[in-house]
Amino acid sequence: MRVALAVHVLAFAGLLMAMAPLAASYPWQVCNGSSNYTANSAFQRNLGALAATLPGNVSASPGLFADATAGDAPSTVYALAFCPPIDNQNVSGCRACVAASFADAQTLCPYTKGAHIIYDNCVLSFSGRDFLGSATNPPDLERKLRNTENVTVSNVGEFNRVIYVLLDATAEYTAGSAARFGTGEITFDPTYPTIYSMAWCTPDMTPGNCRSCLVEAIAEMHAFFNPNAQGARLVGARCAARYEIYPFYQGGGMVQLPANGPATHGKKGKTGKVLAIVLPTVAALLAGTMICFCCWRRRAKATKRPLSYASRSEDIQNIESFIMDLPTIRIATDNFAENNKLGEGGFGAVYKGSFPGGQEIAVKRLSQSSGQGIGELKNELVLIAKLQHKNLVRLFGVCLEGDEKLLVYEYMPNKSLDTFLFDSEKRKQIDWGKRFTIIKGITGGLQYLHEDSQLKIIHRDLKASNVLLDTNMNPKISDFGLARLFGDDQSQETTNRVVGTYGYMAPEYALRGQYSVKSDIYSLGVLILEIITGRKNSDSYNNEQPVDLLSLVWEHWAMKTITEMVDPYLRSDSSSLDEILRCIHIGLICVQEDPVDRPTMSVINVMLDSNVVPTQAPSRPAFYIEMAGNIIGSNMYSQPYPVTDSTAKHSTAMSLNDVTITEPEPR
Repeated sequence: MRVALAVHVLAFAGLLMAMAPLAASYPWQVCNGSSNYTANSAFQRNLGALAATLPGNVSASPGLFADATAGDAPSTVYALAFCPPIDNQNVSGCRACVAASFADAQTLCPYTKGAHIIYDNCVLSFSGRDFLGSATNPPDLERKLRNTENVTVSNVGEFNRVIYVLLDATAEYTAGSAARFGTGEITFDPTYPTIYSMAWCTPDMTPGNCRSCLVEAIAEMHAFFNPNAQGARLVGARCAARYEIYPFYQGGGMVQLPANGPATHGKKGKTGKVLAIVLPTVAALLAGTMICFCCWRRRAKATKRPLSYASRSEDIQNIESFIMDLPTIRIATDNFAENNKLGEGGFGAVYKGSFPGGQEIAVKRLSQSSGQGIGELKNELVLIAKLQHKNLVRLFGVCLEGDEKLLVYEYMPNKSLDTFLFDSEKRKQIDWGKRFTIIKGITGGLQYLHEDSQLKIIHRDLKASNVLLDTNMNPKISDFGLARLFGDDQSQETTNRVVGTYGYMAPEYALRGQYSVKSDIYSLGVLILEIITGRKNSDSYNNEQPVDLLSLVWEHWAMKTITEMVDPYLRSDSSSLDEILRCIHIGLICVQEDPVDRPTMSVINVMLDSNVVPTQAPSRPAFYIEMAGNIIGSNMYSQPYPVTDSTAKHSTAMSLNDVTITEPEPR
C-alpha cells in the first residue's frame, strides 16, 4: 500500500479529468484538527495509497460504495466513500466524485488525520481511528447544514410536526429498502408548501442499524435547526437526512404523504409500512427501536398501535403510547436477576435485558420514594422522553404498574465512564484523544439540557458513573431529568430534598439546597479534573492524607507543577499537553466557590472548540483544604513523570493571551 506520493498525485489528476461537471459544486468539509500528521510521514503515504485505490474500488454492488484501510498502527488510515443513488448516478461519475473529494481534503483539511468531504453526489470520510464498524455517525465525521431562509406560515408548530412525520416515514422506507435510500413528499392545503425529503445509509448497514442512525440524525436536526427553516440536512459518514420546500431530486418521492389521508409509495409500493407510521395516534416518534415493542404489551389496545421512533410531535399529550407492561420487562430481565444487575445509583438499580429478536435494553428500577402520583409522574416522563440528543441516553419506554416504576433505556455496551477511568488497566484504553472527545460530548449534552432543549433541565447528579459509553466510546449522559421526578418543587431555586453525590455537589447546593445550572457546572468541573488525572475526587480522602482532588490540583496549579497531576498514561503525548492544560484551567474555573464566577455551558464549549486560553484566572476552589508541605511534594502515582523540555516549558505559569471570550446569553 506504500506507493510513492508522486504517483498518487498523478492518479488524482487522471481521475479529475473526468470531473468537469462537478467543478461548479462547492464541497462542505469537516476537519478533525485535534490530530495532525506531518509531511512525508507514514500516515500521509497510507492516505495517498487510499486516494489512489479507493475511487477505483467503488462498484455498483452493494451500491456505489467502498471502504478500505491502509498501513499498520499507529499510522493506519480508515476510509469510506458512498454515492447516494440520486438521479441515476453511475459508477464512473461516483469514482470521479470520490477522487475529487480526496483532492479537496488535501486543500480544505491539510495534514489533519480526519476529514469528511460532502458533495451532493458523494461523501468521503477518512480517519486515523477505526470508524468502519460504527453503526452511527461519528461526531467528527458529520456536518449539519441549513437553509438560511425561513418559511412564512401561520402555524410553525404544524409545519415542524409535518417535517418530522415526513422524515420518519422516509427513514423507515430507507431502512427497509435494498439500496438503503429513500425520498419522500408531503402535501398540505394550498397555504403550505410541499416538503421534499431524502434519507440514505451506507448500503453495508443492516436495516436496524440504518434506522437507528437515521433516528439519531433526525433528532439532531431538530435540536440544531430553527423549526421553520425552508430546508436542512445532516450528512454523516454512515447516514444522512434532508428536507427542502423545493424538489432537489428527479422524479416523484418514493414515499407520498398527503396532509390528510393514507400514505402511498411511488416506486416501491410499500403502502402498509408508511400508513402504519403516519397514523394520527403515532404521528410523532419516540426514540429507539420501538415498533417491535407493541407485540409484547398486555392490553389489546396497545398491541394494535405500533410505537415509532424519535417523537417530535406536539400532539402527544400523554405517555400511553409507549407504556410497557410489567410481565414483558420481567421476562426481558429474567425477573430482575442479580446476574443481570448492571449497577445501582441514587435513583435505583439498573438491569440488563433483552427482548425477543435480540434488542438489548437497560431497565432502571426506580426507588419507591417518589412522592408524586402516577399522573404527575407520567407528565414528567413525557417531557423527559422528548429530550433527544446524541449525548443523552435514549429512553425507549416506561412501566408504571403497582409499586413498580421502570424506565427502559438503550443499552450501553461499554457501561459507564468510571469503569474505565478509575481502573488501572482499563484506563490505558482511553488516550487523550478519547478523553477529550468524552469531555466535549458531555459538555454538548449538558448545553442541550441547560440551553437548547424545550425544557431547562438541571441534572443535579452529574458524575462519572452517570456518563455511559456506547460501542465507539461516545459519551451519553444518563439520569438526566430524574431529579425532576423526585424533587419537592423544581420550579423553586431551593429544595428540601438534596439529591446527588458528595464530592460532585456545588457548595451552595450541598449546604443550602440552592441549585441552578451553575450547580451542574461545578459537577462538570470535578468530572473534567477526574478525567485528566484518572483519580476519583472521593478517593482523595484517607486517614493519613485528608486532601481532596480539587485541593491537590489547585496546590499544583499554584506551585506551577500542574503536569504532575496529569494521568501518567497521558503524559507521553507531549503534543496534547497544551490542550490538557487548557482543560485543567477550564475545570478549575468551573469549581469556583461563587456560582457567578463559573462559566455557562455556551462559554465552556467555545473554550473547548477553540485554541483560546481562558482569560479568567481561577481562584481557590470550593471546599479547599490547605495541604501540608510534605503532601504537595509527594507523588500521587507510583510511576515517575520524566521531565522533558516540553514539560519544563509547561511547568511554568500559563501565559494568558489578550483574546477575550464574550459570554453569550442562553436562549
